[in-house]
Amino acid sequence: RAAGVVHYLALTALIIVGVAVWPMRGQELIAFNGQFVSDDFTVFMKMLIILGTILSLVISKSYLKRENMKRFEYPVLMLFATVGMMMMVSANDLIALYLGLELQSLSLYVLAAFKRDTTRSSEAGLKYFVLGALSSGMLLYGCSMIYGFAGTTSFDGLASVLGGDATVSVGLIVGIVFLIAGLAFKISAVPFHMWTPDVYEGSPTPITAFFAVAPKIAAISLFIRVMMDPFGGLVEEWRQIIVFISILSMVLGAFAAIAQTNIKRLMAY
Repeated sequence: RAAGVVHYLALTALIIVGVAVWPMRGQELIAFNGQFVSDDFTVFMKMLIILGTILSLVISKSYLKRENMKRFEYPVLMLFATVGMMMMVSANDLIALYLGLELQSLSLYVLAAFKRDTTRSSEAGLKYFVLGALSSGMLLYGCSMIYGFAGTTSFDGLASVLGGDATVSVGLIVGIVFLIAGLAFKISAVPFHMWTPDVYEGSPTPITAFFAVAPKIAAISLFIRVMMDPFGGLVEEWRQIIVFISILSMVLGAFAAIAQTNIKRLMAY
């Protein structure tokens, strides 16, 4: 009986957060000793994330009742995932980035397996968890290598260390490659897309819609901030990687979607 009340409370909380975030545009705010930043870019992305979560909660209400999945944990997990995404968007440090990423991911693992009475949903959650743990390990390893060779995890500190004519070590480039691989998994870019079709197909329909919108917005905005703010001076070193995975993602998505008959797998591609 509490599920309906919690559902409306979650919607109310998201609307309140949106109203609180919108006036922060036009100014740059730094918090938590420089680990979090708020500017026009973060405000815009946060509003898109909040809107995507609200729409996902609205379309899921009747579905949860029809499929006998109406439990109060569902909107709570959605809120936790949204908090993680907003932390990702505002991250100004590799540690803050990882905290937001894991808060989002842990909630999404449970949401993927939320229809626990079906084998396909449980399989989707398990695949997402195992491959997500692998990508998180790659990302964390890349962060540790960047810290080891640059001496800082702050985006501002990395930008100052790597700016100008600073000599870039091979180890730092390897760390950036691992970081890109971990982030590419989160946006399901080729060749790190292997989890997406099975997870999208096995997850409940409103959750699949949520996966396709809000986490992608957060991951793309994080990708832009991470690559342009601290590593903007090394664009020649990582540009070809981004171009390569972008072309592969467009080509594979276009051709693999032709043979699909399942709408969820089509969304994945």
